[in-house]
Amino acid sequence: MDLGQAAALADEYAQGGQERELATLRSEWADELEASCRSDDYRVRALAYLAIAQFRFRQKLELLRRGLEDESPAVRGSALIALEGLSRSHPGDVNAYRPLLHELASRDPNVAVRRLAIVCFKNGTPARETILILDGIADDDETDAEVRKTARSVSLLLVKKSNQK
Repeated sequence: MDLGQAAALADEYAQGGQERELATLRSEWADELEASCRSDDYRVRALAYLAIAQFRFRQKLELLRRGLEDESPAVRGSALIALEGLSRSHPGDVNAYRPLLHELASRDPNVAVRRLAIVCFKNGTPARETILILDGIADDDETDAEVRKTARSVSLLLVKKSNQK
């Protein structure tokens, strides 16, 4: 079994509530996962960051920072997908990476990475500075249309969340 197959199995265990099996699988693959995050091959790193979310590996959350700062857009994207997945049940995860997410959403050269960073904000708390940044992105005519659309929808969602408090 390779890391991708183990991650898929971990996801099945998590969805099925098989916590004991998931914990066993995590312990068996923890070292391999960390080594894969440090691989010279961006494809291996990208797979490893996706696996963090599939394993529901909250202990490896700090590894995501390395992925978010990786030179490869594929790796940054995978780390963002993992962060988005993990933050669905733990909004504090987005809050912990908020400054880096602001940077990725505003300045990353890759359009897909920018959109993924913006999507992550929907799971976090509705911070005023984030809403202002998203509104600025949405109003910037020089920004890609899909990035602007995503920024506008997430901004509106955060405003709605903040009004419900």
